[in-house]
Amino acid sequence: MNEQAKSLRIGDALIEDGHITEEQLHQALLVQKATSQRLGELLVEQGVVSSAVLVRTLGTRLGIAACQIRHGVIDPMVFDLVGADEAERLTVIPLFRVHDTLTVAMAEPQSLPTIDHLQSMVGLKIRPVLALEANIREFIKKFAEGDRDVDAFLSSLSESDVQVVEKEAVADDVIADLDRMVEGSPIVNLVNVMLLTAVRDGASDIHVEPDRNGTRVRYRIDGVLRDLMKPPTGMHASITSRLKVIGRMDIAEKRLPQEGRIRIVAEGREIDIRASSMPTLLGEKLVLRILDKSNLHVRLEDLGFRETILETVNRMLRQPHGLVLVTGPTGSGKTTTLYSALDLLRSPELNMVTVEDPVEYQLDMVNQIQVQDSIGMTFARALRSILRQDPDVIMVGEIRDEDTARVAVQAALTGHLVLATLHTNDAPGAIGRLLDMNIEPYLLSGAINGVIAQRLARIACPSCVTKYYPDERVLEDAGIPERAGRAFRKGGGCTRCHNSGYIGRRGVYQVMEVSPALRRLIHRAAPPHELREQVTRDGGLTLREEGVLMATEGHTSLEEIIRVTQDDETVEPHEMPRTQEEAA
Repeated sequence: MNEQAKSLRIGDALIEDGHITEEQLHQALLVQKATSQRLGELLVEQGVVSSAVLVRTLGTRLGIAACQIRHGVIDPMVFDLVGADEAERLTVIPLFRVHDTLTVAMAEPQSLPTIDHLQSMVGLKIRPVLALEANIREFIKKFAEGDRDVDAFLSSLSESDVQVVEKEAVADDVIADLDRMVEGSPIVNLVNVMLLTAVRDGASDIHVEPDRNGTRVRYRIDGVLRDLMKPPTGMHASITSRLKVIGRMDIAEKRLPQEGRIRIVAEGREIDIRASSMPTLLGEKLVLRILDKSNLHVRLEDLGFRETILETVNRMLRQPHGLVLVTGPTGSGKTTTLYSALDLLRSPELNMVTVEDPVEYQLDMVNQIQVQDSIGMTFARALRSILRQDPDVIMVGEIRDEDTARVAVQAALTGHLVLATLHTNDAPGAIGRLLDMNIEPYLLSGAINGVIAQRLARIACPSCVTKYYPDERVLEDAGIPERAGRAFRKGGGCTRCHNSGYIGRRGVYQVMEVSPALRRLIHRAAPPHELREQVTRDGGLTLREEGVLMATEGHTSLEEIIRVTQDDETVEPHEMPRTQEEAA
């Protein structure tokens, strides 16, 4: 009786929404009485309503999100968290994971015992969404049979799955709503799955490369490129064309490099993507840089500084004027550190201006300027104009040449706090780089407040972390041979970390505050080795020593620290502090 009442209510909702007539409902109820079939499934079977309409109506009735499972909606990496047998028994299928929440399609999403069971099984929060039972079982079968790759998904698309969009709405900023990704053509589906996967896995870049056998898609996750998708053969031109269209690039021009910008909505938030195309021997290669504001930590305390060097950084930034440099290779998090410094200093009482190439994230109360070399808007020219705008704090995205370096130093000497990035291997090396740019030593010694050198080290995956004992060579390279036999920690590899043993990254920082002794050495243009010796006498550590401290605290492996500090100075064994307290 209750089931019939529930069925009647669903039928009434379909009538109210104008999807069926009373006569169609009456005929369906007569058949249901004879077959005991569920009313909704019966209506779909008869072709009276579509499965998409039914699941949407059911979701509204239950007050829960509803979805129709289609090709590309499921992240293959999460299916094994539940497994085919358990998914079949519970009539559920995991769709995707975002941080510590697993979204699961369920035939009965209101079943609290099922949700509790899933939560204890996978160790994650469960976000239930409604899906039709037949739809769930169809895809459980596909995954149980190993039908997980993109090629199989796309080749099994039926005509009803493909809706060709004759004319797309074009705005100043192209916004692709990934929540509707399964409503497009196979190429649109594939590109949207590619972008959505990158956002969910926290990738910083997507590389779409031509290959002799088709297309290769690689994701840079935690600083390392990984193969996570293999599109079908013969689709490379279509994929690149689709990306160039939504990036507002010229799809007819395939001989010259191009740049574009894409804006998408994924996981309920706007994400900017910078696109760059490059012609190669086998075809065009595209690299997409993902700019996800949710990954931007704008508090210095969240970046991984040790307490003592965080105090030093704060002291450097609180100076009323002077030059503070952040150094390191591309992709080492320099821009994030600068944004964090700006966040610390932001105040209605200060005029803060940045000049960047490009502006990656927008900050409140900060005037941000985009460099455009093509029209002569260079770093140096923008800096000169900024100085006539009564600034208090100036951020320079990168010091690339003598002209920019000279204006930045002069600004620091004339009462402004200047923050900038530079490409050097360590903190003392920044001094030599500016001297090489013909900056006079007496000017530099008066302008510089300090230098932060940094790298990003991958963090051991908490789901598979285990103890291990590094071999003698690793300990020797790390500068701690006397610690043989001591256990360290690293990830063993699991589905959560794509068998890499690492999830996420944390900064390794060398902070050089310019002491009076160091300032005298800079004034007489002392060679780099003398500067490094003075930094050591002042109590500073090298990048590798800072990284080894991180490894001894169990955050990552020694091998990872050696990898990211490969270009740092060799650590003498007796110099290495044993604990963070000793380093302080």
